[in-house]
Amino acid sequence: MKVDQEDIDLLYDEQERNDTFRDHLSTVDQKGKRIWLYPKKPIGKYFNKRAMVSFFLIAFLITGPFIRIGGEPLLLLNIFERKFVLLGQVFWPQDFYLFAIGLITFFVFIILFTVVYGRVFCGWICPQTIFMEFIFRRIEYLIEGDYTAQRKLDKEPLNTRKAIKKTVKHLLFIMVSAVIMHTFMAYLVGIERTWEIINNSPAANPGGFTAMVVMTGLFYGVFSRMREQVCTTICPYGRLQGVLLDKNSMVVAYDYKRGENRGKLRKNQDRAETGLGDCIDCKQCVFVCPTGIDIRNGTQLECVNCTACMDACDNIMTKVSKPKGLIRYASEEGIKEGKPFTFTKRMIAYSVVLMLLIGLTGSQLLLRSDLDTTIMRTPGVLYQKRDDGTVTNLYNLKIINKTNKKMDIQLKPVKGFLDIEMIGGELEIEPNATLSRSFFLIADPSKLNAVSSTFKIDVLSGGKEIEQVKTKFLGPVR
Repeated sequence: MKVDQEDIDLLYDEQERNDTFRDHLSTVDQKGKRIWLYPKKPIGKYFNKRAMVSFFLIAFLITGPFIRIGGEPLLLLNIFERKFVLLGQVFWPQDFYLFAIGLITFFVFIILFTVVYGRVFCGWICPQTIFMEFIFRRIEYLIEGDYTAQRKLDKEPLNTRKAIKKTVKHLLFIMVSAVIMHTFMAYLVGIERTWEIINNSPAANPGGFTAMVVMTGLFYGVFSRMREQVCTTICPYGRLQGVLLDKNSMVVAYDYKRGENRGKLRKNQDRAETGLGDCIDCKQCVFVCPTGIDIRNGTQLECVNCTACMDACDNIMTKVSKPKGLIRYASEEGIKEGKPFTFTKRMIAYSVVLMLLIGLTGSQLLLRSDLDTTIMRTPGVLYQKRDDGTVTNLYNLKIINKTNKKMDIQLKPVKGFLDIEMIGGELEIEPNATLSRSFFLIADPSKLNAVSSTFKIDVLSGGKEIEQVKTKFLGPVR
């Protein structure tokens, strides 16, 4: 008897209402005990593409601290000295507004990207996924074998063979964790400081050594024990995606219209006549899942869009002479209605806001001054009269050089009747340094129109105006 497609839709909806898979994590049993996962080694075109992306990102991450642009590192996030470098450009705390704008842009991008493409970031770019699937699991597969061999090895009583395999695996895990930790340390304090800590004894820098040991242990614990728990229970982005996704979001989805009803493949069987779909219930999509879910149950919190189930299903469909794509990138609405992916008004709105923020961030970076100059009247000091009849105000000057070159600085009042007298000689500031000095601003009192006047001072370098600073000048009452 042939089953109508509407009956399949109703059956699938009923199954979703009755299934309890949404009420608990796939890696926790009814007693609250963790279920250790043994995912099958994935193979297929999507895995190969992810491998290319992952190895490129790993190579870029490791070589990044050694890349220099204009003498500065490619990326440095030195929170200890409050110095940040991006693409060779140095940023200081005074550039915090750029960080705020960039952070807003980043969050809007994350929201937009998730609304449109689901958790593609998690499966393709996230460091947790890349390190876990393309380094640590590769080591595990190499030493212990595929998922069945790993499960069998763990069930064996302790013997010489098991002890050697486990020891070698965890020693390699610790070594890789140490490399990852040193790489991240180089992005925090710079490659030179990292090498200094490595080459010196722990007693020379106990704080740095302790931090390295703790961070190595943290990375080792994450990739040897926590694993998928980071994605399913710890990562805030994973929890947030349940709010951001809708039925039009692009996700890794099972095409139930093709697949249902499920049934084992039998020889000389007409599946259409018996009401069976293309899914032969081989469960290969479950075996390869690194978070232990059954993608056929629909979009789930634990799914990181790693495409392992897509490769596994495509391989099976090829073997049984069925079209690929039973599990594919699609939206829930697209599968239900049979419509191609389209941008919704919500997606367009996010895109417009994102483009505006990117434009604002880019313009602020382009207009960013090479110097950050602060001029403030010395507190508690009034104006002073000189023998020649002029009056002076004392100012404190602070200049931050954001460039990689030494700069000669000159101050020039915009008003012609003002003059500047520096205390301590000419102004020279070293690259990426701060200079603090004092100076007198001298004025003809007959030119002053009020007790407190606002004047502008040009900050020059090599005769070129870098920026203009406003300041107050106090004069006598007229």
